[in-house]
Amino acid sequence: MRSPFLSCCSVSFAFPLCLSVWCGQVVGDESVIEVSERAQKIHQSGYVWDGHNDLPWAARERNDIRFDKIDLWKEPKLHTDIPRLRSGNVKAQFWSVYVPAKTRRAGTAFQTTLEQIECVHTMVAKYPDVFEIALSASDVKRIVPTGKIASLIGVEGGHSIEDSLSKLKELYARGARYMTLTHGDTLDWADSATDDSKSDGLAAFGEEVVREMNRMGMLVDLSHVSPATMSDALDITSAPIIFSHSSARSIADHPRNVPDAILERLEENGGLVMINFYSGFVVPESARNLRDSVVAKRGFDKEFGEDSNAAKNAMLKWRATRPNVPGDVTMVVDHIDHVAKTAGIDHVGLGGDFDGIDVLPKGLEDVSKYPVLTELLLRRGYSEADIHKIMSGNMLRVLEAAEAVAKK
Repeated sequence: MRSPFLSCCSVSFAFPLCLSVWCGQVVGDESVIEVSERAQKIHQSGYVWDGHNDLPWAARERNDIRFDKIDLWKEPKLHTDIPRLRSGNVKAQFWSVYVPAKTRRAGTAFQTTLEQIECVHTMVAKYPDVFEIALSASDVKRIVPTGKIASLIGVEGGHSIEDSLSKLKELYARGARYMTLTHGDTLDWADSATDDSKSDGLAAFGEEVVREMNRMGMLVDLSHVSPATMSDALDITSAPIIFSHSSARSIADHPRNVPDAILERLEENGGLVMINFYSGFVVPESARNLRDSVVAKRGFDKEFGEDSNAAKNAMLKWRATRPNVPGDVTMVVDHIDHVAKTAGIDHVGLGGDFDGIDVLPKGLEDVSKYPVLTELLLRRGYSEADIHKIMSGNMLRVLEAAEAVAKK
């Protein structure tokens, strides 16, 4: 995701999280969630496959896409580093190669996306004992037992292909294995959830994009798109779709979240929703404020100029009276629970959005905290088998299914 009231990917505001971690406990303002020995055992017996991490863009914002300054053995200013990935038992990760939608207007979207893909390859090459590029489900199954983190690439926004199927194919050739059809801006061929409609879903070219992705075995990601686009894509696709980092709209009413009518179609399609951890998509009050902030931000950009200092200052004043309430980790489990009950246990996963967001629920401050989710799922009566489906099994099944469609 990124700071959602900005047009770029940056995390521009720092919000203190009143939380500390000590001896396996998550200590919040009002409660302590201790990860039990049983939960730790279950969590470590499988692995986490997360659908969306924005570390590559965080590196770019620090002018370090070659990882010369960032030390992934210890990066306290980021949500992600190697020790915390290992603590969270993250063994497969989709790294987002997001670029801002405004790069489309500048004519640099495709080239900047290629640079972000190279950023991922550079990171993997710099830490070869930790990461390995994965291009298929079989790669993931081979890499995970070695102790390395299977590193997959996801393109966040169809603006990256600049209305070209050949550029879509080039991104796949460079290693991208999903593409989010839009980001925050509506395209000529696909409507965004947070912009005006042009096509009432997908235009004819958008339909061809979906078909071409099916042919290649590239996952169609419906995070960020409008419900009409979600519905059109489900009508057209021959392969399961994913929402790489979205949550449930009936719990937190933000247009970025997935309505129940779409969740109810996932059993037939076979796809899944990977739950986003961003407080603005998880906490009902924050979702309302964030939804309104998108409208306000567009108004300030129109009045003062896009991303001008005046527009940013006006937005800061607006936000000061409408805080993004962090909430806590139990609210994320509410979203998991709702998707599991509405779509089915085979259709929910995790897409944390780490290093692309600025406010996280208490208890989920960084990539080390996934065991807390296992603990809370156990408390809600989920079986060990179902927990492993949520953590990684469902994502593995979906990628294998998409590859099987491509082989046909």
